[in-house]
Amino acid sequence: MTVEQTGGGMADDRAAIAGIVRTFFAAFTSGADCAARLDALRQVFLPEAVIIRTCGGEPVVYGVDGFIAPRRKLLTDGTLTDFREWEVSGRTEIFGDIAQHFCEYAKAGVQNGVGFTGRGMKTLQFVRTSAGWRISAAAWDDEREGLAIG
Repeated sequence: MTVEQTGGGMADDRAAIAGIVRTFFAAFTSGADCAARLDALRQVFLPEAVIIRTCGGEPVVYGVDGFIAPRRKLLTDGTLTDFREWEVSGRTEIFGDIAQHFCEYAKAGVQNGVGFTGRGMKTLQFVRTSAGWRISAAAWDDEREGLAIG
């Protein structure tokens, strides 16, 4: 079942959410302007947003700053180079002032001198605020032994 509103605002909502998704993935790219891209995440998250990594273990729950800080370190201290994450495919559903984006993503880079690639799924939950759409929650899980994207 797909639930969404109709009317002229839908295209604007979709465009705004798509822009936030691009900002989210762009933040996880090493190299020039990495710090600025990570700082941009604070503008697209609610300050109280919850971010959760599952990946086969006990879920790890982050606040916005607790999520950004270790990624900033990895992406800027030389541990993780030539890294990027990107959306492979996804879909957005909107109803009134809430929305969700569920997507497949891929990543590639070099960590401690060893190249790697990976894929997984992410879900981003959005709410409309007086300042526009913001991410209220995010969660992800990565492929691993026994769990593959179909």
